[in-house]
Amino acid sequence: MYGNTFPFSSLALRSFRLEAEHLERSRILSHGKTTVPGYMPEMRALGRENKTQSCSVTPMVCRDMLIHNALFTGDLERLQRHFTKHAAINLVIESRGEEMRWISKKQGLWSLTYEQELTTPLHITASRGYTECLRYLLSRGADVDFAPGGQTPLHEACENSCTESVRLLLSYGANPNAVSEDGYCPLHYCKSPSSIQCAKLLLKNGANVNAETEEEDDTALHIAARQGLEEHVNLFLRYGASLEKANHEGHTPLNAACNQSHRPEDIDHYYSVCKQLIENGASVHTSDRDQQRPLHLACKNANPKVVELLLAHGANVNIMNYSGNTAMQNILQVVAYKLEHQPEVIVRALLNHDSVRIWPGALTKVLKYCGSSPRTIEAIINAYDRLRINESWVEVVPPEIVQKHLDFYQSLFCLSQKPRSLQHLTRCAIRNFLEGRLHLVLPNLPLPPALLEFLMLSFEDILY
Repeated sequence: MYGNTFPFSSLALRSFRLEAEHLERSRILSHGKTTVPGYMPEMRALGRENKTQSCSVTPMVCRDMLIHNALFTGDLERLQRHFTKHAAINLVIESRGEEMRWISKKQGLWSLTYEQELTTPLHITASRGYTECLRYLLSRGADVDFAPGGQTPLHEACENSCTESVRLLLSYGANPNAVSEDGYCPLHYCKSPSSIQCAKLLLKNGANVNAETEEEDDTALHIAARQGLEEHVNLFLRYGASLEKANHEGHTPLNAACNQSHRPEDIDHYYSVCKQLIENGASVHTSDRDQQRPLHLACKNANPKVVELLLAHGANVNIMNYSGNTAMQNILQVVAYKLEHQPEVIVRALLNHDSVRIWPGALTKVLKYCGSSPRTIEAIINAYDRLRINESWVEVVPPEIVQKHLDFYQSLFCLSQKPRSLQHLTRCAIRNFLEGRLHLVLPNLPLPPALLEFLMLSFEDILY
């Protein structure tokens, strides 16, 4: 009925379905007793519609804590005592998940408790790397693709980077392209540096490198690029991963890498990922649904090495996104929050690649929000031969910032009383003459390195 009154999001509908399943499962578990101690035949509520291969033998629900303890601790000897020749092997176990949710066990009574997840002995041993226990269960005929909780054991082994578990499951015929309830293949779960061997095993056993997640339309290359995984990107490219496949946000793998916020210590990882993608043919001009190019995204996340890489490969410095922002506006919006990323290097690179300069009337606002990065202000001010500096400039910079960078701000405020130096005016004249081809001509001029750096707005931490 509710579907006919107003539309629900897919997340809300899934939440309703999971709640209904939980209530039905609770009812069955409370009434369904069998003659087998510690077990219960799986009812329809536990038989979720999985996209993975279903179990060929009717599974049992196991509540025996001795078996649970043996599985979760990897005790092979106790497992061998419990899983004898005639014991059921395809068991369903309810384990406590890490997330909490509101549960209603009786009408009108709700409690906040940990979400219960369905798992199996094979999932538990595979995800924890208990290889000997896993081998024993597989030899006893455990269904290698059974997925009562929505994921196969192979999914969980990859998620936890258990290389030997992955190797063993594949040797027993696990499907490397099995799709989980959430629409992910095992390769999509290889998203940590330690999972590289798992990814190699999957691809050697026929995993589809271009398989997409169902909701996000991400390929494994999107995920690896987003996580800054250099080895994974190299591996997927060697197996023919698509460079220009766009996900539901319109991101190619290059866009995804540029769009990911990261720590300063990860700048080199993302640079390496983007370099590999570009050298293999990824376009630096592809825009997403918001008309944001890789350069817009790299500026938003303040990665100077990626910005310089994109500029070197012809990225358009003045093109606007859907909101009307250029790359320069994107970096200026995050300067105060990305000081450790050296945003001043990005501002200088954009200016040296003929970025449109900031409208002088907006410089007061720039000074207010970017004042904590005096080198950013220095690069912007040095792009002009003259500026009218008024009292409002002094007022917008917090006193503590002025005190921290006293020499620079004193030199800036003094420009209201005297002209720029002849040296600076000459620099501006040369830059204006080369406008539109600055970055192409200057590096090829037979100039001393120090003079070339001066023309390219080298930082001096003071204004003349």
